[in-house]
Amino acid sequence: MTKTIKISLRLILPLIAISSIILILNWQRALQLYSTMRLFDEDVIVENFSHMDRLFPTVEITSTSKPYYFENKPVELPKTFLYQEETRSLNDFIARSQTTALVIIKGDTITHESYYKGTNAEDRRISWSMSKSFLSAMFGVAVEQGAIKSLDEAVTDYVPELIGSGYEGVSIKHVLQMSSGIRFNEDYGDFTSDISRFGRVMALGGSFDEFASELVNEREPGTYLHYVSIDTHVLGMVLRKATGQNIVEYFNKYLWSEIQPEASTLFITDTKGEPMVLGGLNMRTRDFAKLGKLYLDKGRWNGKQVIPEAWVNSSVTPDADYLKPGKRKGSDMLLGYGYQWWIPVDADQEFMAIGIYDQFIYVNQKANVVIVKNSVNRNFMDNDFESAHETVAAFRAIAQSLTVTSIHD
Repeated sequence: MTKTIKISLRLILPLIAISSIILILNWQRALQLYSTMRLFDEDVIVENFSHMDRLFPTVEITSTSKPYYFENKPVELPKTFLYQEETRSLNDFIARSQTTALVIIKGDTITHESYYKGTNAEDRRISWSMSKSFLSAMFGVAVEQGAIKSLDEAVTDYVPELIGSGYEGVSIKHVLQMSSGIRFNEDYGDFTSDISRFGRVMALGGSFDEFASELVNEREPGTYLHYVSIDTHVLGMVLRKATGQNIVEYFNKYLWSEIQPEASTLFITDTKGEPMVLGGLNMRTRDFAKLGKLYLDKGRWNGKQVIPEAWVNSSVTPDADYLKPGKRKGSDMLLGYGYQWWIPVDADQEFMAIGIYDQFIYVNQKANVVIVKNSVNRNFMDNDFESAHETVAAFRAIAQSLTVTSIHD
């Protein structure tokens, strides 16, 4: 081999290697973008919602505690429920709302457990925005520990990287209550919306922190309930800075291991490994129910106070008129809001974690009932999210039926 050829190979081979790496990385990003664009398509949505780790980077979190298993004593579901003065079939509703899992707990006992559309109990299902309520629980621990001194402090007191953004000077409390004043379009059906832009950050790579720092405000904080998913990511930024711990470690130590899950959970992350706290948790449906059970019992798990009772109460109690459920000034929603928890209209000791495409953790403290519903309802936005209100009516009928039916019969 001549000297000229040897020199040429030394130059060409590294270029080929670099080009191959770039091609592979771009191919992976192209595949991820394609998967994101088809994430909610009818022919793949069921599979996607149970296997998000095949589509996006995730971190697995394994509990350090012994799994807890609820007792199981089946009770027949009611046949019908009343919604808008119309009697409707519960089975028809379950099918029409594209349910994939339904778990109902009365006290410490599972009274009903069903899986649909070819899914099973071991599937780790995407939470979407139900993750926000898990983040709220962690936040309550940090406040109790003194890591966060006051909810009236500004988020930028903890996260100076947000100075100059729409979050500058906004109180932690107003961010918790989705009243940050940030301009944000949460329309999942609009390709140009802010939440769709965030989805492309997931697909193409990038930093969730940087995305948050680019947002601007449009109104005075603390005056209007406007749902902004990135508010929850900002809370995660505050939690990291205040505790000096990463989200995964804090979540596992102070919440996940405390509620004794049956299996590990997966957290979707950005390309820098930062968890998507606004909607990235994936777990078994029975493990979703454990957060509901924790809040049903006002923060206690098997006798241990895991989340401060005062925090639980504050989290599910709207403390301003614009946050209360029903038609009112200061919101275009009917549901009310607390600290990352939803409050239904005419609530009677009821509150919910809700995720898009109809994911629900419903807690009814008066009836001593928790209901978890996972779904792939592609029509969840129709008629101003009417499916959420119909779901509440169905859940109330189930809870009522359990108050008159003994689980020991």
